[in-house]
Amino acid sequence: MKEKDILLKVKERMGIESLNDMQRQALDAWKAGGGDLILYSPTGTGKTLAFALCVLQALKPPMQQLQAVVMAPSRELVLQTAEILRSLATGYKVTPCYGGHAVIDEKSSLAVTPDVVVATPGRLLDHQRRGHIDLSGARLLVLDEMDKSLELGFEEEMKQLLKKMPRLNRRILASATVLDPVPDYVRLHNPVTLNVIGDTPQPAERITVRQVVSDSKDKLDTLRQLLLSLDSGKVIVFANYRESVERIHQFLMKHRIDAGIYHGALEQHERECAVAMLNNGSIMVLVSTDLASRGLDIDKVEHIIHYHLPVGEEAYIHRNGRTARVDATGNVYVITAPGEVLPEWVTIDEPMTLHPSLRMYGATMATLYFQAGKKEKISRGDIMGFIAANGGIDASDIGRIDVRDHYSIAAVPRQGAQEVLKRLQGAKIKGRKVRISMLR
Repeated sequence: MKEKDILLKVKERMGIESLNDMQRQALDAWKAGGGDLILYSPTGTGKTLAFALCVLQALKPPMQQLQAVVMAPSRELVLQTAEILRSLATGYKVTPCYGGHAVIDEKSSLAVTPDVVVATPGRLLDHQRRGHIDLSGARLLVLDEMDKSLELGFEEEMKQLLKKMPRLNRRILASATVLDPVPDYVRLHNPVTLNVIGDTPQPAERITVRQVVSDSKDKLDTLRQLLLSLDSGKVIVFANYRESVERIHQFLMKHRIDAGIYHGALEQHERECAVAMLNNGSIMVLVSTDLASRGLDIDKVEHIIHYHLPVGEEAYIHRNGRTARVDATGNVYVITAPGEVLPEWVTIDEPMTLHPSLRMYGATMATLYFQAGKKEKISRGDIMGFIAANGGIDASDIGRIDVRDHYSIAAVPRQGAQEVLKRLQGAKIKGRKVRISMLR
């Protein structure tokens, strides 16, 4: 694709008027050389878009042949990357593959060979072994968060996958952490390294860290008071254990604070819905383990709360990286119990004085859940038109719409949401009835 066409799509589809310095440098370096690109850039600076631009620039016209493979270590990153590529690569087939949902659905998607496949290494190798995809024709490979993808635990998996791609002529390796050396089996060719970690304003420089002192070992009431002391904005509360996340979530809901929950024991669609509801304004608080500290595509998180101190400095940095992304500012709150000592890698900018208000930390939107999605030939436009035609609200009042394989969710104003749902019951979308409910 031509650069001018790519940048026009970025503006139209993503609302980004111009590339940041790192993205501009990455695209220029990719275009200038015929070798591989190693990109080191801090979390939250737009690395995904940076390498997506390079992929798009390298794509030849669609030819029903696999051109590029993008690998990421988590399904959340896979979904985020696939979404960006799909929005920009008009006319190209982009197929995500990841664990946690039916292999049969992905097999069906792979029946017509995609131009780009975005996958976790384990799921991609599974499809290759089953004969669902032929990787031999791929010319371009991207390894996102390569520090995770190339860890020793994934070495055999990665070696086997790379052997199945003998025609690779270019590679992009992206990470927020310098990996030295890159393993020989990656077979780098004339690599150019773009390291802007030291040049890019770090998220930490745009974050204010505050200590919140709890009067008791149990921090639940302190957390509630903290949330009611914040002006507004999306919040992620991090705890170290699933059981703690469940307990915190139940406490907040009991006290009428709209919150979502996110941890590894939940079904994939439950985690997807929790993130989508935070993004669309149906909840303002997400309670999570460190699983949400990397790879999630969450817009404009203003506040990070460490209910528990993380186990180490790296986990602390990644948690904080959920806020102050790209060029925004953010706030971090560390709740400490009596006798709890802060590690040396936590630097407090100022203490936090709690002034809880009487208001409910609530959301302005509600989420409708449709039991039909991409596999049932439902699109965002279908959902938008259906609600506008039957729900008794203007299209301009409808919020974010997310369409997954077998379900869709749409945000509508919370005030009047039950009436909207009532109006939609029994109406047909694309000529058939679809079960619709309120997602809580």
